Amino acid sequence: MSHAPTVRTVRHDINTKPFIVIWEVTRACALVCKHCRADAQHHANPRQLSTEDGLKLLDALASYPRPYPLVVLTGGDPCERDDLEQLVEYGTSLGLNVSISPSVTPKLTPERISSLREAGAKAMSMSLDGATAATHDSFRGFPGTFDATLALAPHVVGCGFRLQINSTLTRSNIHEAPALLKQVIDMGAHMWYTFFLVPTGRGTQLHSLSPTEREDVLHWLHDVSDRIAIKTTEAPQYRRVALQRKQPDYAYSGGDLYQQLTAQTHKLLGEVPVKPRRPRPPMAVNSGSGFAFIDHIGDVYPSGFLPLHCGNVTDTSFADIYEHSPRIPEPPRPRPLGRQVQRVRIPHRLRRFPLDRLRNDRQLSSLRSYLFIRAACLEKVQLEAFLFAHMYPDGGGMSAQCLPPILLWGSTLMKRRHV
Repeated sequence: MSHAPTVRTVRHDINTKPFIVIWEVTRACALVCKHCRADAQHHANPRQLSTEDGLKLLDALASYPRPYPLVVLTGGDPCERDDLEQLVEYGTSLGLNVSISPSVTPKLTPERISSLREAGAKAMSMSLDGATAATHDSFRGFPGTFDATLALAPHVVGCGFRLQINSTLTRSNIHEAPALLKQVIDMGAHMWYTFFLVPTGRGTQLHSLSPTEREDVLHWLHDVSDRIAIKTTEAPQYRRVALQRKQPDYAYSGGDLYQQLTAQTHKLLGEVPVKPRRPRPPMAVNSGSGFAFIDHIGDVYPSGFLPLHCGNVTDTSFADIYEHSPRIPEPPRPRPLGRQVQRVRIPHRLRRFPLDRLRNDRQLSSLRSYLFIRAACLEKVQLEAFLFAHMYPDGGGMSAQCLPPILLWGSTLMKRRHV
């Protein structure tokens, strides 16, 4: 009998030290991806953190007691920085576990991959947003990106990197997911990172999965987690799915999408994995709760998808921002199941958040989208429709049994802003 936890928790206090920090080292990128959170540009911002600033930031992250936060260097395209190897080497020398998330452009060559590995990077992620060149290249904005990704993957694995494949799931590509899963496995990936679209940046032009479709996809991902390690981003309700599926009397029949994905998976990979693996338990880490994002000019956010500015590392130490900023939310604690509508008290730090500092309607729209997408909790919650009807008059297609405490907070937040 397996004694592995259904949901992993971080052993240290995530209110004082993050588990993982994402640093957007630049916003420059040659691609024009449809779903780009950063709305990347072709040239680096002259205000982006310098090499000296970057070294100081790495020093700050290594000033925590061990274990240090995991560090991911992303963009834009981090390969647009000539000092990337220097940053990786320095971070590694401090004892940090540094990973790279590059874009597949002409700057990502086998030689550059080798030099980053020699500098000490441990893992590298590559994006694959479709099982065909037509789908993926359409996402990325340039022809040939799909073929280049498949060509470079063996070199990434051969250099000793843990290869992680990132895939953004939307209505336009979800039906390719089983074929994409097979492709990811064939590439020798260590893990499949699935991103559930948050319509920010250029992603506002794409169509997110509906709540019903999202539920089907999450259960399908749980099904295939014995084939490859699965990690979801912007879908923390995957933890709730894992807990539900652990119950001996729970059975998920699923909707049409679930049936289609399951049938295609069995056709491509067989009903039972040849070498089944132990599913990777999802981790209880969320935006501002074990997770932090630092952008190219040093601004700190709970997540790259949540535009709540918390401070800047050139003005205030990262540790002070993370621990004391009133804009990094403490998520509501899970409550026991019950028939009554659950009421979640807004944490003190959130009550002090200055909503009037949201800089424009676009940020406010992003916040509304974020609150809806972050439908996450560790238990079923029964709610009345009015709890978030102010945000989504049509109910957003969400069934009441799947609404989480975060939407209670979000509904109150939006009403305070009168939107």
